[in-house]
Amino acid sequence: MASVRQIANQAGVSIATVSRVINNSPKVSDAARAKVLEVINQEQYKPKTGKLLTTNVAYIFTDSITLGSPYDAGILAGMSSGLEFNELDLLVLNAKSCRQGGETFQDVFRRKGVCGVIVRTTSATVGLCRAIIESGLPAVVLGDEIEGYERLCLDVDSRSASRDAAEHLVGLGHKKIAFCTNVVEDKDHSDRYGGYLDALEQGGIEYNSKLHFRVPASRQGGEQLARRLSAMADKPTALYVADPATCLGLMTETRKLGLAVPGELSIVGFDDSETRYLTSPVLTAVCQDAQRLGSQAMRKLVGLMPERDATVEIDDTSLLAWFEVNESTGPAPAE
Repeated sequence: MASVRQIANQAGVSIATVSRVINNSPKVSDAARAKVLEVINQEQYKPKTGKLLTTNVAYIFTDSITLGSPYDAGILAGMSSGLEFNELDLLVLNAKSCRQGGETFQDVFRRKGVCGVIVRTTSATVGLCRAIIESGLPAVVLGDEIEGYERLCLDVDSRSASRDAAEHLVGLGHKKIAFCTNVVEDKDHSDRYGGYLDALEQGGIEYNSKLHFRVPASRQGGEQLARRLSAMADKPTALYVADPATCLGLMTETRKLGLAVPGELSIVGFDDSETRYLTSPVLTAVCQDAQRLGSQAMRKLVGLMPERDATVEIDDTSLLAWFEVNESTGPAPAE
């Protein structure tokens, strides 16, 4: 393998320029960066600091980076013990911006010393996710199921628990049951929507597209949803919100608007951790353990690394969502 000096000679630049490119310094012209990367990729160069930097695991987003979400916070918390036990380090990458000057993902991972990736994908970025998988590096996918690579995909089954949640609302006498999901499509949210539709059909309630809302998965999205509901002439009496941050914003804004929960509006939320216990009233919710999912994803990834010589079996039953009744749902108000 070529040295930094040899790469500099072949690219016609200084050793300092090669070092800046390797370390992603912005103080390099596009032309010089392209020359250096071309040589690095031809030589399949990996940077050294006493040993090859092949201890990095990348948590890579194929869409917007959402590190502040309860889901991602739980995933990273779950990954942490596996990283420490296996003496691995963590990189966070944006798949849309991490490549430079015609690089492939294989080039990026080689340059950054990445030995495995956990990919956060959406329905809109399946192609990007597939390209990452096909780089040949050990990979585990969260958030969607990639055709042909199902064995690499891991998620929490929330359809059954979502059906239980909507059936709970039907059992309380609600007939105008709304559903709110993220503006970004992924398998998880689709499963929750599917469970909601299953319960409506089972309860003999006709689906009403006017009661299907899409807002950004954020506190602000929940506040927007509360204001939209408040302004409706024919309001729903119950609502299932399929994202935790949205539900927290909704709960806060309903209090400001004077909309009684559950007296006027019963709310079922989704919870990745234990934030349901921090709301007032305590949130009835479909629940998943994102930290457990992160831990299992890390175990699965290590099992895919041939140099780790590990065989890992994942207990899929531990990745089932469950429905928990608390204080934010009640009987449908009398008409």
